[in-house]
Amino acid sequence: MAEPAVTTTGLSKPQRQYRIAEYLQRSMVTSQSQIVDLLAADGIEATQATVSRDLDEMGAVKGRLPGGEVAYVVPAQPHDQVAPAEHLRRVCREWVAGIDSSDNIVVVRTPPGSAHMVGSAIDRAGWQDVIGTVAGDDTVMVVAAEASSGGEVAAHLRAIAGL
Repeated sequence: MAEPAVTTTGLSKPQRQYRIAEYLQRSMVTSQSQIVDLLAADGIEATQATVSRDLDEMGAVKGRLPGGEVAYVVPAQPHDQVAPAEHLRRVCREWVAGIDSSDNIVVVRTPPGSAHMVGSAIDRAGWQDVIGTVAGDDTVMVVAAEASSGGEVAAHLRAIAGL
């Protein structure tokens, strides 16, 4: 006899996204409604709009598989997870409150609990001028590449964020 699905409607967004990534790794998933159904089978309530946002934030894309079928995939390597420029603009305009810099460091201020979204968007932007980010609760530290300065990167981020 099959075990009943455990109700996990209180799952956090990262937990839900982790589940979605597991589905994409285990089987061929061709639609957002299929993901909604897979989540529901595990007792997780999610709308198609929520799944759409999750896939966008995860960097999932539809890719052609061997045999010609198209399914969602999450690129395995971080350097493959370059997000569209519009994603960074949208995240920065919504969540960046302030930007300061010093030498090769940029400090980005966000509302509490939002720094990880901004840091991830910067990391996924694919900038050659940025080595990486470290996100806290309301602050992101951005490290500029040696060929760039923190001031240049900060100016670019300010322009994107509309500050």
